[in-house]
Amino acid sequence: MNLNDVILKPVITEKSTMLNADRKYVFKVAMDSNKSLVKQAVKLVFGVTPEDVNVINVRTRKKRTKFGIGRKPIWKKAIVTLKKDDKIELFDNK
Repeated sequence: MNLNDVILKPVITEKSTMLNADRKYVFKVAMDSNKSLVKQAVKLVFGVTPEDVNVINVRTRKKRTKFGIGRKPIWKKAIVTLKKDDKIELFDNK
């Protein structure tokens, strides 16, 4: 697996924004990735050293549509804790 394909996108929610103060960043990652692949991908893509990585499988939920009840897809997220002086700029501060 190519390390550039491990991290799909950052998860921007109210809770994940609050975690940024504690040097924790949340990313949506590929389903076949694991902790070590995520750690290597963050090091390669952002140029920072991760201290800890937690990987979580997000379960499916029911979603009501006009055709009946459907399901949202299963996905995987990673919470990456960085070392003391490292920081990831997710947005352009203009």
